[in-house]
Amino acid sequence: MKRRILTSLIAIAILIPLGLLSRHIDWLTEETGDALWAMMVFCIWHIILVRRNLNTVAIVSLIHSYLTEFSQLITWQWLTTFRTTFIGHMMLGQGFLWIDLVALTIGIVCIYLVYKAIEPSGGE
Repeated sequence: MKRRILTSLIAIAILIPLGLLSRHIDWLTEETGDALWAMMVFCIWHIILVRRNLNTVAIVSLIHSYLTEFSQLITWQWLTTFRTTFIGHMMLGQGFLWIDLVALTIGIVCIYLVYKAIEPSGGE
């Protein structure tokens, strides 16, 4: 269990700077940052659901990511204002795009496969 948590903490420490950096590399699409963000969400849920299998973590992470993306359709003034801040933009994004759902899915699938390969007994 400690190994699972440590693995996710290290992954989060790597994914956050990569996600921030991805916005400044011209040859990367904007969706790369969305995929990296989804990977970070997976790692956070991996810590919270440390006793659950990877399938559960992946499903919860995908639901979380999709709900966050769909929340961008909500235009409450306070929420729109929060999204204009750095923290709000990093947590909730800004502007719903269907292609982001693809990027989020790709990010979750990629990190799921990595964890499946590195965890003993495939994370079960």
